[in-house]
Amino acid sequence: MTNPYAPPQAVVRDIVDPEAEVMPADRGTRLGAALLDGIVFSALVYVPALVGALTTPRQSFGANPTLSALTIVLGLIGFCVWSFFTIRYVNANGQSIAKKMLGIRVIRTNGSPASLGRIFWLRNVVNGVISFIPLYGLVDVLFIFTESRRCLHDRIADTKVVIA
Repeated sequence: MTNPYAPPQAVVRDIVDPEAEVMPADRGTRLGAALLDGIVFSALVYVPALVGALTTPRQSFGANPTLSALTIVLGLIGFCVWSFFTIRYVNANGQSIAKKMLGIRVIRTNGSPASLGRIFWLRNVVNGVISFIPLYGLVDVLFIFTESRRCLHDRIADTKVVIA
């Protein structure tokens, strides 16, 4: 006797277009790009701010308003440099700084280039808002282990990461 409340037993697989001429980026390269982007961001934003904080004499720490101003200004300069290169590379060919360094890029699932707006709004902003849901970030990342190697944020934005 079959249980009418049992889950379906059908085999469900992600479909990968066999005629696509682009190869999906491997999981390790995508992980490396994510980590490297974090390192680049930290080096350009947090390190200058930290240098500003450490170059102020210790005795005046907390009492000197120039410490805060110098830290903020150096952090903002680093953020502007990071933003310039990130926007430039993403707009030119769908690559963050690390994706460019590792030779991978983001495209639409139909093979056309992914726009800056699609990458910014759908892959980053919408995904960032949804990530307030507990465990969403973990589920998003675990989708990389499907056959198509597309995370949830790739599916939301209708994009895929391929070898450049």
